[in-house]
Amino acid sequence: MGIHPNFIGGRWIEASAAAPNVNPSNTGDIVGEYARGTRADANNAIEAAKAAFQAWSRSSPQLRYDALKKVSDEILSRKDELGRLLAREEGKIFAEGVGEVVRAGQVFAFFSGEALRIAGEKLASVRPNIDVEITREPLGVVGLITPWNFPIAIPSWKLIPALVCGNTVVIKPASESPLSCYHLVKVCQEVGIPRGVVNYVTGGGESAGTPLTRHPGVSLISFTGSSETGRQVSLACAETFKRVSLEMGGKNAMIVMDDARLDLAVEGALWGAFATTGQRCTATSRIIVHKKVHKEFVDRLVERATALKVGDGLDESVDVGPVISEAQLKKVMDYVQIGRDEGADPVLGGVRLTKNEYGRGFFFPPTIFTGVTRGMRIAKEEIFGPVVCVLAADGLDDALEIANDSLYGLSSSIYTQDVNRAFVAVRELETGITYVNSSTIGAETHLPFGGMRRSGNGHREGAGHTAIDIFSEWKTVYVDYSGKLQKAQIDNN
Repeated sequence: MGIHPNFIGGRWIEASAAAPNVNPSNTGDIVGEYARGTRADANNAIEAAKAAFQAWSRSSPQLRYDALKKVSDEILSRKDELGRLLAREEGKIFAEGVGEVVRAGQVFAFFSGEALRIAGEKLASVRPNIDVEITREPLGVVGLITPWNFPIAIPSWKLIPALVCGNTVVIKPASESPLSCYHLVKVCQEVGIPRGVVNYVTGGGESAGTPLTRHPGVSLISFTGSSETGRQVSLACAETFKRVSLEMGGKNAMIVMDDARLDLAVEGALWGAFATTGQRCTATSRIIVHKKVHKEFVDRLVERATALKVGDGLDESVDVGPVISEAQLKKVMDYVQIGRDEGADPVLGGVRLTKNEYGRGFFFPPTIFTGVTRGMRIAKEEIFGPVVCVLAADGLDDALEIANDSLYGLSSSIYTQDVNRAFVAVRELETGITYVNSSTIGAETHLPFGGMRRSGNGHREGAGHTAIDIFSEWKTVYVDYSGKLQKAQIDNN
């Protein structure tokens, strides 16, 4: 099989040490051996990116567009192949794997056009015969630290805005699922993106990730992962005054009012809580239900969730795949026990699946807790698995108070047929994303994505202008064609 190498300065660099990439549906299936990158590898990748920066940053917008649009075309033409590989390494069901690959291709298609649309501003000076322009400038070398749950989509929607702006990049993907990012980088190489513009280093956080956060030659770190790791990344970046963009966790709440269409609400809860095995930062983790419809909603949700088929993500009849790893499975199981100890009632699931083929992987069934109160740990802490908590509310004000009682602020939703209630919720919910009569998942490529509080640090990914803001710097340019010295009228700066 060989070791999948790192990609540095346009060359695939063999590694002396490797780590296995295990199929979470079948731990006997080793998807590949991946280079265990070192600090030296990370530093070499940074130096290669620095060397490539000047030429790439001065390349024409048309050249960038042409190269990046080819990446989109290649990814979309191979969506089934890459989707199957993704499902094999990450465990998500095949349809979701293909869907994620398509999303990556769409991100490249959308953002490649931004290369031709990046604009500055032209403003009037307060002094005569002075021209003032505000332009966008690339930052330099950008470090991308990406998670395992969306192993091609998230690297894509960080990589392409960075490249569009003229930056060069070092990607450090999650060790649990590096295969999809490996193929993304190979596509970049195949379509002719110049040497050193895109570099790829796999390995642990301490050996491959930390050097990116501390190296003075890196101008920005764009990170997606847990809030605790994001805090550590932010602290490390502060030492060299790096710009840092953090997209972190969530404890996302769905509100179901007494006038809601319960059929829609149940389907939304099912999709939000158990798609991707609940391993999304926007997953529906709390469902706050008006007490008048609480029992009916829970009964319907349990009935629908019971029918979901758990199994190997490559089996196209499966609805819910495995958890990514033994460590993540243990975390989920620990939280389920915490919920029991706190007095919550697991009305569905709650026990690891081990019989027959389940014994080969990290399978945990859809789990629903009732009897949950807002002070319980399972109602406050991110679990990142197929576990959802149902809480009861007296009315809209109570539901909103419960929803906002969180350290996180990523995504939220409300189901109601009352337009007044809907608009009050939109105004009051303290999250970066809010849905009305839809689940907490389903963000679109061209729209801002990100959260408040411990879910992010104020930046937004996804949409054109908001992502461009992260990966570029403003420069104000004064051109004095008066032929004489003019002092500023406002101050002496």
